[in-house]
Amino acid sequence: MEIKNFVVRRAVDSDAAAVAEVWLRSYTAALPSVHRAHTDDQVRSWFREVVVPHQETWVATVGGSVVGMMVLDDEDLDQLYLDPAWQGRGVGGRLVHLAKQQRPAGLALWTFRVNKSARRFYERHGFVAGECTDGHRNEEREPDIRYVWRAGKQER
Repeated sequence: MEIKNFVVRRAVDSDAAAVAEVWLRSYTAALPSVHRAHTDDQVRSWFREVVVPHQETWVATVGGSVVGMMVLDDEDLDQLYLDPAWQGRGVGGRLVHLAKQQRPAGLALWTFRVNKSARRFYERHGFVAGECTDGHRNEEREPDIRYVWRAGKQER
């Protein structure tokens, strides 16, 4: 069921705690078999001290509560996480649409190979799988895939 009453906006410092909690809940639900390289408190600190204040961070809110988050870093869609209760309701698609508007020349992202739902989501939104690795370059040491999107690609 798609929702229409959510707001997408740039994150502010006071959003950092809620952004971290969305990330933690989403990661735990989507990637139960993937070793996390950092503790919950380290993740919270990273969002509070680095991500929200210094990176292009966007949030999706419903009734003032953060239900999704996204970070853009140059042409990279660096983070896209939704609260599990809000998945499948149009929030992620809206964030990807915004990312494409912000980066009309193209986007790239990494996702873990085991995250089949994320892979289907990105492919549905016009991203094409490119480089695959054994995970030697990520902290989790988890095999991953680099996806790219270029303007003009047909989306389904």
